[in-house]
Amino acid sequence: MPTPGETFKKLDPELLKMVSETRKFAFETEGALSPKYRYLIAMAMDVGNGATHSVTGLAKQAIATGATKQEIAEAVRVAHYIKSASVLNVAGKALEDLL
Repeated sequence: MPTPGETFKKLDPELLKMVSETRKFAFETEGALSPKYRYLIAMAMDVGNGATHSVTGLAKQAIATGATKQEIAEAVRVAHYIKSASVLNVAGKALEDLL
C-alpha cells in the first residue's frame, strides 16, 4: 500500500512540494521553540486527531531531538485533557437547550 506521500507524488506533486516546504518551515527554521518541543506539540496534536502512524513518527523524532519518555507521556496527558475538554464543551453546547 502506498504512503500518502507516494500517492500525492503522482496525484498532485505541487501540493506535496508545498506540504514539504511547510513542514520544513514548522520544524527546521530557527525560532524560540526547540525542535524537541515542536515535535512534542505536533505529536500531541496528532494524538488528538487519531493519527496513529504520525504519532509514532513524531514521538521518534521528539526522542531523537532530546525528548524523554516522560515528556512524551506528559504531552499525551495534555492531548487527553484538551480532547476530553472539547468533548465536554461540544456536548454542553449541544445539550444546553435540552436541560
